[in-house]
Amino acid sequence: MIDFPKSTVIRRRLPKEAFYQHLSLTAALKARFVSDVEQIQVENSLTQRNLNLENKSDIKEILLLSLRLKLQDFDGKIVEAIARQNPHKLIFLLMYGECCQLAVYHRKLYRTAWMKKNDLSLVLQGNTLDEIWDNLVRQIAISSEDVLQRQELPIDEQLKRQDEINRLNKLIHKTEAAAWKEQQPKKRFEIYTRMQDYKKQLEEITHGKA
Repeated sequence: MIDFPKSTVIRRRLPKEAFYQHLSLTAALKARFVSDVEQIQVENSLTQRNLNLENKSDIKEILLLSLRLKLQDFDGKIVEAIARQNPHKLIFLLMYGECCQLAVYHRKLYRTAWMKKNDLSLVLQGNTLDEIWDNLVRQIAISSEDVLQRQELPIDEQLKRQDEINRLNKLIHKTEAAAWKEQQPKKRFEIYTRMQDYKKQLEEITHGKA
């Protein structure tokens, strides 16, 4: 669950119309904003002062923003637009019915799987807001335990490895399905060989050789 300190609690609802009017959106995306988003609320504000942090950082404030959605299959570009045009660092709590999802924009949009709210986990780790932000991004964007254990790597390098793991896993699943469908032995062997190459690349990344 998300259990941030009481000193950070805001819980202020934002008028949806006033909110999206301050964003530079295409007509199509504005229409999706109206159709996909039911309610927006600032849940928490993380600052050096209310977290009682001694060390200063480049980041001045991190906001936890909740979006209650009208449909689960919403347009992720809405979240991207909010994050890219807001001066604060934003963590998103997306809610649809009894399901929730965490999202963060860090050069691209990262989202967790949908889950029950009680199954969500997000903790504050770090001595500065910069460190806290990096660790929040890690918790949302990185699912590989092998990558998470490489604490000596900067956040951008960890994300790069996670992206490559995701890409290779998709290719492995795609080629595996293609191999099962292929009837010609020669072509099936070529597909199988390609799949083994993907698996080798994945092994190198997850075990820190890449």
